[in-house]
Amino acid sequence: MLTTIGAKDDRSMRYRVGIDIGGTFTDVILIGADGSQQSRKVLSTPDDYGRGIVAGLSQALAERGAGPEDVESIVHATTVATNAILERQGALTGLVTTRGFRDVLDMRRLRIPEMYVLNYPKPEPLVPRRLRLEVDERLGPLGELRRELDEASVVRAAERLRAAGVEAVAISLLHAYANPEHEHRVAEILRRHLDGAFITCSSDILPLIREYERTSTTVINAYLGPILERYFHSLSRHLTAAGIQAPLQVMKSDGGTMSLAAATERPAYIVESGPAAGVIGAAEVAKMIGGPDCITLDMGGTTAKAAMVEEGRVDKTGDYEVGAGINLSSKLVMGGGFALKLPVIDISEIGAGGGSIVAVDAGGLMHVGPESAGADPGPVAYDRGGVDPTFSDAMVALGYLNPHHLVGGALALNAGKAREVLAERVAGPLQKELEETAYGVYQVAGSTMVRAVKAVSTYRGRDPRDFALFAFGGNGPVVAAEVARLMGMTEILVPPNPGVFSAFGLLLSAVEHETNRAYLKRLDELSADDLDSAYEPLLAELRRTMTVEGFGPEAVEILRFADLRYFGQAHELVLPNGGADSRSDLTALALAFGDEHERTYGHRAEDEAVECVALRVAGRVPPPPLGYDPLPAVAAERGSSGGNRTAYFGPDQGRLETPVLARCDLIGDERPGPLIVEEYDATCVVPPGWRARLDASANIVVTAEDE
Repeated sequence: MLTTIGAKDDRSMRYRVGIDIGGTFTDVILIGADGSQQSRKVLSTPDDYGRGIVAGLSQALAERGAGPEDVESIVHATTVATNAILERQGALTGLVTTRGFRDVLDMRRLRIPEMYVLNYPKPEPLVPRRLRLEVDERLGPLGELRRELDEASVVRAAERLRAAGVEAVAISLLHAYANPEHEHRVAEILRRHLDGAFITCSSDILPLIREYERTSTTVINAYLGPILERYFHSLSRHLTAAGIQAPLQVMKSDGGTMSLAAATERPAYIVESGPAAGVIGAAEVAKMIGGPDCITLDMGGTTAKAAMVEEGRVDKTGDYEVGAGINLSSKLVMGGGFALKLPVIDISEIGAGGGSIVAVDAGGLMHVGPESAGADPGPVAYDRGGVDPTFSDAMVALGYLNPHHLVGGALALNAGKAREVLAERVAGPLQKELEETAYGVYQVAGSTMVRAVKAVSTYRGRDPRDFALFAFGGNGPVVAAEVARLMGMTEILVPPNPGVFSAFGLLLSAVEHETNRAYLKRLDELSADDLDSAYEPLLAELRRTMTVEGFGPEAVEILRFADLRYFGQAHELVLPNGGADSRSDLTALALAFGDEHERTYGHRAEDEAVECVALRVAGRVPPPPLGYDPLPAVAAERGSSGGNRTAYFGPDQGRLETPVLARCDLIGDERPGPLIVEEYDATCVVPPGWRARLDASANIVVTAEDE
């Protein structure tokens, strides 16, 4: 069955729609004007994602008795950009740069993700060296002219790129953050010679210091441009063919949304759009319930992600990497991917999901991921041609997953094949019993996810024991108790519709845009008027952008930020600096920086000067309220059949008869583990030693029994 809340067959109802594409499933959720809700989970269709989107949306609408004309708006998150980088399937891209700087992409930073692997193989740049071309020109660090642009050298570069058949070009000239004139002239010449090419200037996408990061970010935008153009065109065609004319917003990596036109022009902003949506949803739920600070755990079919929510706010970072196959969101372990210096929710991601392949190496050690069986063929239990044992196969063998209940029974699992492949490929080489081996998969996956949780907590000076674990995704609630146990955490929250929660989070996201510029000044050499004046061009640019997006000044909430560091440092912290009409207080700004530096790094330097590196201005238009109260709907659900299922909980507990419940069975009744709570889109496992209840917002609250 589908997850259905509210009355059906109201053809006058208008629905807001969230659509999240993952590596294995495509999730669709509809929320009506009266708070009624419908969700649908279908297998992703990587050959043409639009097919899966329209299939899931059409099925969800049909269940509501609604039609395509009843869709009011759509917010969409996609993994297309991420996958294009991971799979090296982006556009053939060229780079035009200042003479002497073509090898910036090879030199990178002196960072390696594994401390003792000094010969760590750096990923090949997205632009091959033969397509990195130099032109004669030079600007100084303040934007002053050192050497005129030689336009003949630009023409020669354009001709070489045209002969190579490039689809996209990144332009990153030295010190263009301070003066974009040369870059814009290069773009004009290239457009004349490269008809239809996707061209990105670094001064337009990232006008900030740091040559490698600026160049890498510009290259990523160009590399993705033609791919996302084709993807969005195909998606629009599928939606139009289905009769859906609603406006479409796209989720950005920083948790805001942007128009389809803006996302097509700046695809680098949506690289981590899917993971961001779930974190935004968790932050909003935490604020709704006045609940504890939390660390999110989103485990889907391909990866697991963690992020931190404090006081209802999400952490964001401008130091991020993509394409490494793993991101631990920490300067300590960077160097394995490509720098993306754009605002991103501070998410750690590892290759551990339901489709993660379980293997035994030559030394007899078990590994879970990062390789994945994906949606096609998927785990062996899917019975779609998969041959490698996966995490999901192990969960079937443990009795945690019901072979007849996944996605409401729409995807039947072959438990016999799952056990057989685990016995042959994993238990046999390890000389272990099948259930002991499957439980080992559960433990190894939990240990792997601990790395992601630590990256957003202990690596940043936070004690995870002070946080609740907010678990969602199709597999997050399965493994949450093991992750919490390993981290010493004593409370877990599982929201309603956990398997499609990222799609739900899309509908809680605001339209957001940011403008920024380099601004290298010491605070003790500035006046408040100097700093406030420097914000004015950014405010004007932001207002123009929001007007193009369809929002007048009265609808936009504007905040100012400053990137600050101690003089001589090479890394910054982003500090708020009031709203559009605020007056800067430099003393208070310096003190706030010292406090944040001490909280993040454990120390402060009172006698050191504070330096501003960049200014940022962010505009935000909050979404309309959903009017969604899940508890009455959960209370109206049909309860479980009251049956039990045998499940294995490790060598100490062994096989236990385990009650199988629906979420509504927990209303007004705290139940001790072991328990299994089955829903249309996810399964929550409550092991012995934990207790579960439902709170006033229909979240499952799982607590350690000694608390």
